[in-house]
Amino acid sequence: MKSSRIALICAALAAALVVCATPARAQVGPAIAAPIIVKTIDAIASKRSANAKGEWLKGAVIHADAQSIIVSEQDNERMIHTFSVSPTLKDQMQAIADRGGYQYGDKVKILHEHGQTVALKISGKPSKTN
Repeated sequence: MKSSRIALICAALAAALVVCATPARAQVGPAIAAPIIVKTIDAIASKRSANAKGEWLKGAVIHADAQSIIVSEQDNERMIHTFSVSPTLKDQMQAIADRGGYQYGDKVKILHEHGQTVALKISGKPSKTN
């Protein structure tokens, strides 16, 4: 009886090893799968810019010229932002720069797209120069 139990256990163990030792098979399907197309970041950004008007930033001028403007936020003076001027705004900024331009401390509002550093519109009076 003892030897028959040992033989039964050995047979069960051998059967379990045979089942576990079968090779793993790859998933059935085509060798080359079709690519998954996702929207690119540029497509998402252009769609967002078409839908969104932008946001205004109120700040004080640190430096300004015809190509760029550096401002500190009105709410948090430690937050400094540098904006390049959009091509449609360059002529206006050049005209302001010719008359003396924005000076340190002038209050301005800058329209820009969220997450972008291009000023779409700048409003605020430049200070008078002598």
